[in-house]
Amino acid sequence: MAYPYIEAILEEGGDITVGRVGPIDCVASASTSYDCPVMLVRREGESFVALLRRLDRSIAKAWEQETTIDEVNG
Repeated sequence: MAYPYIEAILEEGGDITVGRVGPIDCVASASTSYDCPVMLVRREGESFVALLRRLDRSIAKAWEQETTIDEVNG
């Protein structure tokens, strides 16, 4: 399974992080050297693979629309 936008983040020296953030059990985030375009909260019943797919699509959307997708801070 390919994740082209996750790969692009990593190739540019960015980071992908999945794990607990404060009281939130699972957050998936993508960050570059200059911003954090995506922070997603794992949905109830969402598989890890589905979360990665959603992260990849969200990175694409954030870049295309020049916006931030932040489910953690609202």
